[in-house]
Amino acid sequence: MAMDFKQGWALLRMALDRASLYLPIILMGALALGTYWLVRNAPRLVQPAAKEAPIHEPDFFMRDFTVKNFLGTGQLRSEMTGKEGRHYPDTDTLEVDQVRVRSISPQGLVTHASADRGLSNGDGSEIQLFGNAIVVRDAAVQPNGRVLPRLEFRGEFLHAYVDTERVRSDRPVILTRGSDRFTADAMDYDHLSGVANLQGRVRGFIAPPTPGARR
Repeated sequence: MAMDFKQGWALLRMALDRASLYLPIILMGALALGTYWLVRNAPRLVQPAAKEAPIHEPDFFMRDFTVKNFLGTGQLRSEMTGKEGRHYPDTDTLEVDQVRVRSISPQGLVTHASADRGLSNGDGSEIQLFGNAIVVRDAAVQPNGRVLPRLEFRGEFLHAYVDTERVRSDRPVILTRGSDRFTADAMDYDHLSGVANLQGRVRGFIAPPTPGARR
């Protein structure tokens, strides 16, 4: 019995010695498995969402509306009405059906504009008129006594600049100044200089001046 006990103990010692040789490998394997488990089960960081490119879709609508712009002094600068309006945030523009605009210059000149459809920039300083476009400046008398006759522009497209009092078009237009009438393929009118640059096929009719009238 003593001999069997010694042999058993020797075999156990040999098994423990051999196991101790592989212990570092076993521990490293267990550590690797534990690390892999932690990585697989750890909560993932929220990835930042990619910024989407703006799309040309309206972010709000208006129906049967009126929008007014005022100067710093509180004076009315312009007034826009329409049947329906759609604001596009990517371009900061307002598209209006059956648009009507009335503007008043710092000198008190009143201008009216209308069209089947209008496209205004964010601050209302520019408006593009499409379809049956009309821009009319009412007749007025300047402080020096000079009479400004009624001025009218007609065409399928007109681009009106409210702040600089300018009207442009790259399409056929009809310009009526008092009793005078002109047609052209394109036009650039600057009220500040009083010059209308007519381009393309230009035709005009200038009425005889009224006796005593200042042109």
